Amino acid sequence: MNTGNVFNLKSSHKPVYDITKFTHLDYPQHLACIIWFQGCNMRCEYCYNKDIVFAKEGIYSIEDVLTFLRTRRSLLDAVVLSGGEATNHDLINLCKAIKDLGFLIKLDTNGTNVKQIKSLLQHKLIDYIALDYKAPKYKFFTITHSYKYEAFSVTLNLLIEENIDFEVRTTLHEDLLNEEDINAIISDLRSRAYKHPYYIQEFKETSNNIGNLTKASKLFDKSKLSSKLKIIWR
Repeated sequence: MNTGNVFNLKSSHKPVYDITKFTHLDYPQHLACIIWFQGCNMRCEYCYNKDIVFAKEGIYSIEDVLTFLRTRRSLLDAVVLSGGEATNHDLINLCKAIKDLGFLIKLDTNGTNVKQIKSLLQHKLIDYIALDYKAPKYKFFTITHSYKYEAFSVTLNLLIEENIDFEVRTTLHEDLLNEEDINAIISDLRSRAYKHPYYIQEFKETSNNIGNLTKASKLFDKSKLSSKLKIIWR
């Protein structure tokens, strides 16, 4: 994890595992590309970006990314920073350079790097955030193999207080999370005065997920979910 200076934009270091050159799905109402950063501080059972999470280095340098983005001005609206976990890397200079090129920026994050997220917000470098609510506190370690719930919790409160445009989302594998767990998340969000839709992403079976998960053996009864938040299924 880079905990020192912000990116030297000319560095030969290659923190970017891949670039998705075009998407109309990942940033609501915008045409975007996705910058996939290598490495993550979690090991979520359902994660299908296994190669990205365990990669020690990527394929692209920051200058490679900016060179690509210069060719996409007037073609794309926005850049999505994802991973892995993008905030494992210090993003300030990169986001400033992306902003200078005229793009909106969306950040996909697990919310554990509170200091950096706060700095990005203070510098007005992020336009939209997708925050992963991995699991209720009592199941957080089981699913993520990390003790980062409190850091995530601080970030969630920060985003609510800052009133930034953001969403909370949970990936659902029915053998990992049940109706009671999702209702616990909904109750927690309501208690924090979260007012946006809550997105639930249904697990898509792949052969490359970290926990080697297959199709769930349990059924999920959507009718048992609380109606206290608007739920959008993906």
